[in-house]
Amino acid sequence: MNTTDPQSFVASCRTAQIAWAKRSVRDRLRIVRELRFLMVERRDQLCEAVRLDVGKRPDETITQDILPTAEAFRFLEREAKSILKPQRVSHRSRPLFLMGQSDMIHHRPHGIVGIIGTWNYPIFLNAVQIAQALTAGNAVLWKPSEVAPKSATVLHQLLMDAGYPPELMITLPATREGGPALLEADIDHLVFTGSANVGRMIAKRLAERLISSTLELSGCDAMFVFGDANIDLAAKGAWFGTTLNRGQTCLATRRVLVESTKYDAFLDRLRLFAETAQPMKLAMRSQVEAVSKLVQQAIDGGAKRLTPATSNAEDEFTPTILIDVKPEMALCREAPFAPVAVVMPFRDLEDALRIEAECPYALGCAIFTGDPSRADIFAERLRPGMVSMNDVIVSTAHPGTPFGGRGSSGWGVTQGPDGLLAMTVPQVVSKRGGTFRPHFDSVQGENLALGDVVEGALLWSHARSMGQQWKGLWRLIRGARRIGKK
Repeated sequence: MNTTDPQSFVASCRTAQIAWAKRSVRDRLRIVRELRFLMVERRDQLCEAVRLDVGKRPDETITQDILPTAEAFRFLEREAKSILKPQRVSHRSRPLFLMGQSDMIHHRPHGIVGIIGTWNYPIFLNAVQIAQALTAGNAVLWKPSEVAPKSATVLHQLLMDAGYPPELMITLPATREGGPALLEADIDHLVFTGSANVGRMIAKRLAERLISSTLELSGCDAMFVFGDANIDLAAKGAWFGTTLNRGQTCLATRRVLVESTKYDAFLDRLRLFAETAQPMKLAMRSQVEAVSKLVQQAIDGGAKRLTPATSNAEDEFTPTILIDVKPEMALCREAPFAPVAVVMPFRDLEDALRIEAECPYALGCAIFTGDPSRADIFAERLRPGMVSMNDVIVSTAHPGTPFGGRGSSGWGVTQGPDGLLAMTVPQVVSKRGGTFRPHFDSVQGENLALGDVVEGALLWSHARSMGQQWKGLWRLIRGARRIGKK
């Protein structure tokens, strides 16, 4: 693990990246395959590091981190070559005035991609972004979270043992100061996973330097439970979405909107889970303080707990469900990283949309209904980047789908074909044979022959009537003949 300023690695990183980008995608993917095998073989080391960092059980780490990471790697192995392949632009879309020109779109790497990692899924959310950046031909400067340094150490060693050149894949110190330092380094793109407040500061600094970014800034996700939904399934889904990873999930269920005809029945089912809830240890005491403040503010404003409050240790928080909540309350507009959710009734679709829109976050949401067509119609009017029907969170781990939100949830995507392409910039290479370039003479003053060609092309391609189109073709041919005689 290196201990110096990010900028000190830039020169060697760029040299390594140039050589790396020349290697075929197939060659780069051999290392991804080896990384996948090593991750499985050393799963015990990964599980122990994650346990020491954030307190996850081994089964949680395998389920929530290692398995989805392995699937994401295999997706790259199977699909990356095709996704990154140069694309020939169809001649059907070529304008008439570009006759004879051929165009290819290439996906070039950014160069050096900076990644400021997160801690709540310390393997999955870091390894997938790193692998995508490297597969696309970039070098990486990775600043792991200071909350998960041991996980970063093990993951770094896996990357090295898999075969990535050490000058290409640089792991920076897992310190709080490392993030701001990375923003000042000579990078070409930045990927950040974290809070909206930090994301805004990062976006401002990157904008000043005209550096592109991908920002995944958490969420305050909604679940919609319609009257025709399976209430038992919906209640289980709500509890799962609220308490998964102790609520330390950007896609956690924070707001449950239930059609008023089933509101009481839903609360009865959900209460069964809340009554047996045990305190959960969170990664940082500051999380407990923040969520406790939001809950108290809501109660002071008239909200009620679904079940009585329980006592907690300083670093623990018991999963909490609030009712009689107003959409404008801070608890419904912020992203608490703890197992807490609110339940609100809605009258109809328009009422549900109005309540949902009160929140500035738009990362993901879930729809529980017995009518798939209703979910499709409703999804068209929702803002979040990910919508699940009759499931929560897990469906978004599909390695072939993009992951990203809107509004206060940030911009850009990771994961899937779109996430891989986000690690590249498009470059168009146009080729044209022959010597016919009448536009070269357009700067020499009025050219009647060229005028005939241009106006003829316009009429032939875009005039309303067939007569005008044929008239345009004649003018185009006449102009081209006059130019050819010069």
